[in-house]
Amino acid sequence: MLPNEMPCLQHGPVVLRAFESSDAALVQSVATDDLIPLITTVPASGTHEDALAFIARQRHRLVAGTGYSFAIADASSGDAVGQIGLWTRDITQGRATTGYWVAPAHRRRGYVTAALQALTTWALPLDEVERVQLYVEPWNRGSWQAAERCGFQREGLLRSWQRVGEVRKDMYVYSLVKDSAPEAR
Repeated sequence: MLPNEMPCLQHGPVVLRAFESSDAALVQSVATDDLIPLITTVPASGTHEDALAFIARQRHRLVAGTGYSFAIADASSGDAVGQIGLWTRDITQGRATTGYWVAPAHRRRGYVTAALQALTTWALPLDEVERVQLYVEPWNRGSWQAAERCGFQREGLLRSWQRVGEVRKDMYVYSLVKDSAPEAR
């Protein structure tokens, strides 16, 4: 059975932890990002109240049985810099999905790679998880390169896979499966 408590995970420069009310400023800071509010549930309003509502929704995901939503925090300062999740909608089929974002001010510091490594190192040994998959737009080189550094394999291009704003977008699909994970070799 999947853990019913939110773990705290650490790898290199990051700690993955539950969202806290003090993370509202981070959520507000990405409200004007060109992409994050379009592909996530981050509110585009930028208000403190909406940021707190977002945090409450993230904390409720485990209770609702839809997955684990982690704040990606800098291991030295404890400040949140982004989000990563393990979504379990298809867990009865052995599949979990991940997705992540880091605020523009904190990009290119290795946070995504470290967060993804921490998440998959924790998730793949769980009995229910046979496969962790993710979807990323072809232009988002930094995101798919982080996935590849963590051992994810590109499986193909899904044409017109997801609506982003008002436009349908192609997505690469990546996966890391239990038998081929780097630590299993």
